[in-house]
Amino acid sequence: MGLPIRVAGINFDHFHMGDLLRMAHDHPDVELVGVCDENPERMRDAAKNFAISEDRVHQEPESLFAANKVDLAILCPAASKHGEWTERISPFGCDILVEKPFAGSLAEADQMIAACRSAGVRLAINWPLAWVASHRMAKRLIDEGRIGQCVEVHYYGGNRGPLWHVADKVERTAEEVEREKPNSWFYKRSHGGGSLLDYLGYGTTLGTWYMDGRSPIEVSAMVDQPAGLEVDEHSVVVARYETGLSKFETRWGTFTDPWTHQPQPKCGFVLVGSEGTISSFDYDTSMRVQTRQCPEGEWIQPEPLTPPFQNPIQYMVDVIQKDTEITGPLSTDISRIGQQIVDSAALSAREKKTVPLVQ
Repeated sequence: MGLPIRVAGINFDHFHMGDLLRMAHDHPDVELVGVCDENPERMRDAAKNFAISEDRVHQEPESLFAANKVDLAILCPAASKHGEWTERISPFGCDILVEKPFAGSLAEADQMIAACRSAGVRLAINWPLAWVASHRMAKRLIDEGRIGQCVEVHYYGGNRGPLWHVADKVERTAEEVEREKPNSWFYKRSHGGGSLLDYLGYGTTLGTWYMDGRSPIEVSAMVDQPAGLEVDEHSVVVARYETGLSKFETRWGTFTDPWTHQPQPKCGFVLVGSEGTISSFDYDTSMRVQTRQCPEGEWIQPEPLTPPFQNPIQYMVDVIQKDTEITGPLSTDISRIGQQIVDSAALSAREKKTVPLVQ
């Protein structure tokens, strides 16, 4: 073991910060050197849960970096602020892990890529579904040629809504949810709110991974228009590839949360290949695989995840320790194509027509 990887958590807009800090706290090779948010109250639980001393709690990132050497910064700002915060943090010379989605727009994603390239630091986008055993097993089966080339991706993703739970999936009451909605960035168009921007990137990014980095030709999308809200809670997106059509659907308002009880429709992926199919639903302990040799299908258990592929902190610590490139769905190459599809879908929904893939 060498020196610990020094990790800081910056901006607590997204409640996933608590989950990511717990992963860092539990990693034997990590030292949590500080947290930062303009609102001290938002850091209170993290400081208590992870024994972060008062001198390591900051309201400005500049003071955090002046006091500490940081190897990895975890950023959890509102979606439309990812570019701003990446530009602000990258000059300090640490690698950056941004919680999903990639950005509020493709232009902002490119701004983030350029800022990190200029600073000579690595940028990773965390998609929590990338750490689901069946989803990783599905990619391995595709790479092994089990179903031939992946030609269609069918994705349904969502939960009861972003305000129904906080860090560690602690549930809230319906009264708390309704009280917070008017003030939450999740429900503000200007901040990148809405189910499409919140959840579509999961499907389009992992879908691009399954498609071996191929891009669609055109995209068509429709969103709902909930009374009293300025953002959508349901979207259906169809993308046309050279190999055919794929569908990506997002939903705030599923009957149950998929990590407690799978709703119907089930959240997750159905992947169609030239030689078979794979179903990989979120958090399921079995997946169905059809092949030419077994057209009736067989149920298989995904192999358990092992380090460094159990969570994003493990992965980034391994990348830093070995000085390797970021690959897979966390990479900017794959995530950028996912963002292109998201931007195209948002444009299609606004213009109410099919549009070419946004470049």
